[in-house]
Amino acid sequence: MATSVGRKAVRAVVVVLGVFVILALGLYGPATLVGPLPPANASVDETVSGAATSVTPTMPTTGASAIVADVATPVIASAGLTDAVPMGGSAKIITALVVLAAKPLAAGSQGPTITVSKADADGYQKYVAESARTVAVAQGENWTQREMMEAMLLGSSNNHADTLARWAYGSIDAYLEAAQAWLTARGLTGITVVDATGLDENDVGTASDLARVSAFAFSEASISEIMASDADDITLPGNRRVDNLAAYLPDLGYTGVSRSYTDQAGICYLFALAVPVAGASGAAATEATVYGAFIREPDWDTLDADLEALAGSAAGTITQTDVVTEGQAFVTYTTPWGETAHGVAMATESRMLWDASALQYSVDAKPLSTGAQGEQVGSVTVTTPDGDVNVLLELDRRIGDPGPLWRLTNPVPVISAFIESRTQH
Repeated sequence: MATSVGRKAVRAVVVVLGVFVILALGLYGPATLVGPLPPANASVDETVSGAATSVTPTMPTTGASAIVADVATPVIASAGLTDAVPMGGSAKIITALVVLAAKPLAAGSQGPTITVSKADADGYQKYVAESARTVAVAQGENWTQREMMEAMLLGSSNNHADTLARWAYGSIDAYLEAAQAWLTARGLTGITVVDATGLDENDVGTASDLARVSAFAFSEASISEIMASDADDITLPGNRRVDNLAAYLPDLGYTGVSRSYTDQAGICYLFALAVPVAGASGAAATEATVYGAFIREPDWDTLDADLEALAGSAAGTITQTDVVTEGQAFVTYTTPWGETAHGVAMATESRMLWDASALQYSVDAKPLSTGAQGEQVGSVTVTTPDGDVNVLLELDRRIGDPGPLWRLTNPVPVISAFIESRTQH
């Protein structure tokens, strides 16, 4: 009896083991021989780009100064005082930008009509009595938003700065609150405004932040259009004329957006500078643009000399630089079975650069297990002062199937890939 029971138990164990063997034989083969392969490891290569130039533009030896390539990239060069200093009429450019944030004005558009109030007319008389810059108004006149902007930007009109601030925000106090929020949101923490005009000595800013304000101003189509217009063609309400007081040394490539003087701020000039640049490989000359702020210049002769020095040195400190080169590797694929291939750039892209340290590379690599030579495997995006550059990546060599022997002798990664594929469906 005991012997019979023992034989039955042994037979049961054999049957169970047989079932597992049969199941294993039934699943392992297909899973390993025709199932998915484990993915290759994709590692992003370190990208090191040589500096476009080791030379910096010639900057003033007095006051505070800075130049930038756009609103987002680091300062190209700066000199002088680094603390916030009185900025004079530069504050009106902040007024223009903050007003446009609430009341956008498209290029070529006149915008809504603004009626001159008693407070506006009284403000005009007040500034006349103080010998501050003004453009005349009369109570009850109708001005378009663009005409108001022309008076403030071209004529540096203090009364129009106040009018625009009140019109856009209801009061000067409400404008100041909005202005500080606008500055903070853009990282311009070195600037403080206490009025819309810049006449108060407590309107202060760093040259680095004010250079970015210049860049912000020229990025606004309506401001850029106004500053490039011929003042002789502009007639304001009441058949009034306005001179472009910001225009200065245009033959050197400068387009001013603000040129002012106060006793506490000295001479302040915010500008864009077009820099002629010889293209790579003998290509025709092109231009790059930088934006700057020269604050607390002591006199006009010094400003002239400083602007001439910057314009004369700028062209020699910018070069046509390949930011991505065809065939340049940005990602390395390594398979568990020992194959290696690279995701390489499919094209060469170059840009005019002042300082290649401003470049940022971001690689988007497609996951893969196998792939053909030339197959697209993602892209690289380069952030430059001229905007993002996107280049597709391709495999520089084939990544093939390792074959049945490797599949059968490496159950862990193969079965893991099989299970992973099943859980994704």
